[in-house]
Amino acid sequence: MSVTFEDCLARLPLVAILRGITPEEIAAAGEILTEAGFAMIEVPLNSPRPFDSIAHLARQYADTCLVGAGTVTDVADVDRVADAGGRLLVMPHSDVAVIGRAVARGMVCLPGAATATEGFAALRAGAAAIKLFPAESLGMATLSAWRSVFPRATRFLPVGGITPDNIPAWRDAGAAGFGLGSALYRAGMKMDELERNARRFAQAGDWR
Repeated sequence: MSVTFEDCLARLPLVAILRGITPEEIAAAGEILTEAGFAMIEVPLNSPRPFDSIAHLARQYADTCLVGAGTVTDVADVDRVADAGGRLLVMPHSDVAVIGRAVARGMVCLPGAATATEGFAALRAGAAAIKLFPAESLGMATLSAWRSVFPRATRFLPVGGITPDNIPAWRDAGAAGFGLGSALYRAGMKMDELERNARRFAQAGDWR
């Protein structure tokens, strides 16, 4: 049976964002991340040959991880991600057509929102959670305010500027999980550095 979003949140609520990774690097990166405990991995579509990387991750980890694409802005790309085996679809915005197609394909969709209007529209369209983006600009006060007006069960995942040091404060503000960008991985990074970063993030919070 395929792993669920709820399973992943319970294990380690961190989405590894591998922007710029190549298919030649993806096997090593996937092994490092899964050994560190990561259960969600996204390959942004502005990476080199992203569908090849997604297909590799899907073959290796379909039963234990949610893998898929980030920076998805076009409905047609939803089908390409799904056809490559991706089950996770992360967006920088809240285009309801993209969300609807992802939901129709049985994918876990995490749309980005910078306003409450976008967030409510994303939920109505079937979003599994809301990506608070860009988190470093919106800040913890925004998250706290949104939690007072959104449905109680809404999960918010801040993305942008997340580090091991600020995770505890974000958790206190109500974050259900996080998307990790350049503080985890940068294009061209050596795999030993990715391993160190992955372990620091995995140990950064009380994930119970």
